[in-house]
Amino acid sequence: MRITEIERITLTVPFTPRCEKWNAREVWQWKVVEICRVETDAGFVGWGETLPHYTWSRVSDDAVARVKGKNPADFLGDDSLGAGLQMALYDVVGKALGVPVYKLLNQPLVRPWCPISWWTIDFPPEALAEEAKDALAAGYVAYKTKARPWWDVWAQVEALSAASPEYFKIDLDWNEFLLNASNAAPILQSLDTYERVALYESPIPHRDLEGNRLLRQKTSRPIAHHFGAVPFSSAAREEICDGFVVGGGVSSILRQGALAAAFEKPFFLQLVGTGLTTALSAHLGAVLPFAQWPAVNCLNNFADDLLVTPLEISGGFVRVPEAPGLGIAFDESTLTKYKMEPPYEIPKERHILSVVWPGGRVVHYNNLRQAAWNDGWAGNIPVQERGVTMETRLYDGSKDFAELFAKTELGPVRDRRSF
Repeated sequence: MRITEIERITLTVPFTPRCEKWNAREVWQWKVVEICRVETDAGFVGWGETLPHYTWSRVSDDAVARVKGKNPADFLGDDSLGAGLQMALYDVVGKALGVPVYKLLNQPLVRPWCPISWWTIDFPPEALAEEAKDALAAGYVAYKTKARPWWDVWAQVEALSAASPEYFKIDLDWNEFLLNASNAAPILQSLDTYERVALYESPIPHRDLEGNRLLRQKTSRPIAHHFGAVPFSSAAREEICDGFVVGGGVSSILRQGALAAAFEKPFFLQLVGTGLTTALSAHLGAVLPFAQWPAVNCLNNFADDLLVTPLEISGGFVRVPEAPGLGIAFDESTLTKYKMEPPYEIPKERHILSVVWPGGRVVHYNNLRQAAWNDGWAGNIPVQERGVTMETRLYDGSKDFAELFAKTELGPVRDRRSF
């Protein structure tokens, strides 16, 4: 069997309405999805996908040239090919052999259903509550979201709790915004009292080995860090976390999974995309014994999963497909429905983001990642206060907007309001 044709088609896949609104501040480019189609002389076709503005590795022209005309089985496990091409090769080889992808991973089946989590970027409390209702209706019982210094995390947890049953669990990801153990400990101890809260991800920097070890002693919930953020030997020896976030290419994930298992550390798979990526994640979770925490695939952000028949999700688990290859049928009508023209980028929404703390303290930004993230990581704003909120003002053509926007181009703008 030889590869005769490789196509890459870029799509703009819409978000759900609520995700469309809030993703516009930070992850709006996730809508750009590159589909990889691999055809062989034996008549088998494999499908894969890459989120070029996020995924662990893009598919390059060199990678395409390297595998074309060759046997796809020779390249299984080659992470250098990039996300979509590697995925498509596993799909086409599985189809040719008549076996699901998990049988190509050289490990026994551990679970036919894998835990899966609903995911959103940071939302205000009322929007999180509506998402929780949608999650439950779709078969999810776990929800991972971002904890940020510009939202009241206690109000977020309370809103999620009020909208969900006791068995619904919440995982909170700070991306290190709590900065150090002395900041983090009282906040996490307070959140420990909420029964829905299940896990904390990256509350403080990974590199703070002593701080992370101390923080584990002060909280009753597990703490997760990204595998490889510090050398694994250091993470294991210093006991900085209870488990890991695992992602990347197939070979990298299998290696990380084996190392985590050697130390009996649970982890969740984090592979972001539509139904194609979620299917691959399920195959990996099926053979990795310690992939015990709900996987984060962000499938729920997309209004279309790009599949003919959706993956089956029930009781917080996704069924591992048993059909050959990825075990799903790609909806080829989406190739014309969502086809995108170069330059394969979505213009950034023009807005002003105002973080408002109790007492009328305000800071204005126009770019969440470059401004608010930098301000937060630098310790220039409170790490987590009750009552804080973020207001979004969209471009309205007014002189007032233009003047404030111009000021925020130079940096954060501090303000004061009277209440």
